[in-house]
Amino acid sequence: MHLEFYEVDVPIHTNDRALHGVHVFTGKASSVTEALTRAHQVYDAAFAAQQAGLEVPGRQDGGWGARGVRDGWELDWASAQAGRWFDPYSWTGEKPYEL
Repeated sequence: MHLEFYEVDVPIHTNDRALHGVHVFTGKASSVTEALTRAHQVYDAAFAAQQAGLEVPGRQDGGWGARGVRDGWELDWASAQAGRWFDPYSWTGEKPYEL
């Protein structure tokens, strides 16, 4: 099975919705569905570790991982989008460099 590198963009906001943004996960997967699942799994593992007072797990198989969880921020998984990764700045809509 050939794995492609995917990007999963998950809208985030603070509990009071005053701040918002996008949390980006990247890693290898065989499909969009698998990429969404893997991103959610690594976030859930990071969240569970933080709640238990443990160190957040590092990078997992396929390069997936979450470095940490910020209190007061919620991820909107229902609005998450995934696709093959092409550009590290694709979620901003801007190019800070010229090729």
